[in-house]
This record gives sequence, C-alpha cells and structure tokens, in this order.
Amino acid sequence: MNREYPPIKIGISSCLLGEKVRYDGGHKHDRLITDFLGRFLEFIPVCPEVECGLGTPREAMHLVGNPDDPHLVTIKTGIDHTRRIREWAVRKVGDLEKEGLHGFIFKSKSPSSGMERVKVYGEGRTVYHNGVGIFAQAFMEHFPLLPVEEEGRLHDSALRENFIEAIFACRRWRELRAGPKRLGRLVDFHTDHKLQVMAHSVSHYRELGKLVARGKELPIDDLFDSYEKLLMEALRLKPTVKKHVNVLQHMAGYFKKQLTAAEKQELQEIIEQYHRELVPLIVPVTLINHYVRKYRADYLAQQHYLSPHPIELKLRNHA
Repeated sequence: MNREYPPIKIGISSCLLGEKVRYDGGHKHDRLITDFLGRFLEFIPVCPEVECGLGTPREAMHLVGNPDDPHLVTIKTGIDHTRRIREWAVRKVGDLEKEGLHGFIFKSKSPSSGMERVKVYGEGRTVYHNGVGIFAQAFMEHFPLLPVEEEGRLHDSALRENFIEAIFACRRWRELRAGPKRLGRLVDFHTDHKLQVMAHSVSHYRELGKLVARGKELPIDDLFDSYEKLLMEALRLKPTVKKHVNVLQHMAGYFKKQLTAAEKQELQEIIEQYHRELVPLIVPVTLINHYVRKYRADYLAQQHYLSPHPIELKLRNHA
C-alpha cells in the first residue's frame, strides 16, 4: 500500500535538538533523532528549567526525598525549586494541549524530564533508581495515552520501532476523531488495524473486537473513548518474534487458495527463517506484500501492519 507521511508533531527535550540549555551551558544533541527520525517529525522543544525562569548555565540539581514525591533541589546550595517547576509544568501541559502532540521524547536521567529510572537521593547514602522527572510526570499524567520515550531507549531498534509505530497510529486515530463520530467509520478503522494490534497483544485485539461488535449499545463518545484507551494500551506492548509469526501465519492463511505449492513452501520457509531470527521482519513482510499485489488481496492491502511507518526509517530491517 502506498501511503503519504506528512510530518508528525512531537514534543522533545530541547537539549536533544542541540539547543544549549543544559545546566553547564551545553547540549545533548542526538543525531539519530534529528537527522534520521527527524525527516518525518516536527519537533516542539521543551526545556523545563529554562522555561520556568532558571538561567543557563546554572547550578546542577537532583531529586531528593521520597521517590513517590521527590523535591528538585540544587546540589551545592540546597535551593528547592520543586514548587516553581511544578507550577510551571501545570501551565505548560495546558499550553501543549493546543499543539496537538502525538508523543514526546524525554531526556533520560534528567531530574525534570527523565521518564523513568531517575536517581532520587534519600536519607544518608540511600539512592533510589525509580524516580520520574518533575515535568515528565506531569506530562504523562496529563496525557496518559500519548506515546512517550527517552532518547537512550530509542537507540534500541525494537523500542524505536514500537514508539514510531505508536505515534503514526496515534495520528491516524486523531484523524478519525477529527471527523464525524460514526460507528461505521470506527469499524473501518478497526478493520484496517486488526493485524497491527494483534502483533502487540492478542488479548487487546479480542477486547477491541468485542467492543466494536457491541458498538450500537454504547453512547458514541464512550465507544470512541474506550476504543482509544484500549488501542493505545495495546500499542505500548512490544511485539515479539512469536507475536509477529502469529500474524504472518494469519496472513498466509488468506492465500491458501491462490498460492501455488511452490509459493506456499517459499512463504513458510521465509516465515520459519524469521522465526529462527535468521532474517529480519522486512523479508516475510515484503514477500507477503508481493502476494497482496499479485493476487489482489484487498483486505490485506488495507492492513497497516504491512506498512505502519515509512520504509525509509528501516525499522523492520533488524534481525
């Protein structure tokens, strides 16, 4: 299926774009994000410290106290900036609602923007490693369904694909919600995303199917809200080789009457090679796309699983 991919609007920690906003006056420019992923993304930069009024350079800060409710304190002078940055964060997430973001990329380990595993210094020499940055927590609480990631984790090919796949699906969902809320339109959306959801979670695939099947029984707003919640929950779950093999075999079943014996054997051999992790996912997917065009399998041609994001990102090229 040929698809067009206009830029997707993503929030991002400013330092990852090369902006010199760090406490030491430097940056943490990540070229994987700007030069590679950036071809398909529009970035909305956010720096909590600078935007709440702290200068650059500035005294370094860290989280202290209880990991469930930490304080943001300067390391040398002990100045507590917690209230200042929390009040700013409340205003900022409200402003970001107007931007129509489809996700956010946070700076890892940051006491303001770290998404997870941020150090929190307790009493004595106790150091916890399960903190969340003050702004990151406010953002995720305000936008609980938006895809979020940290720059370090995006260097893992599987996590990178999962995040990118989620933000593209998020945009398609937003486009659906921007139009009339009708059951028929939701059914069409669900039909086109069935196999994509199955690759993430069979249980969510079944739950979404049940939800859509009883769509006439629910108020339309409740139906759309419930569907969105289940959809985004499913896409947070990382696909595995086993899950992908299940979907590939599911698609192979659609060709049981069309494929020749030799084609069936070739397809099964390729799927098995992927199962053994000898070839990347792009190999069986490319072969199935070939059969989709050759045998005009219209149902599969509409499946976003076969083209969930731009092929130029090479997200399925890793064995």
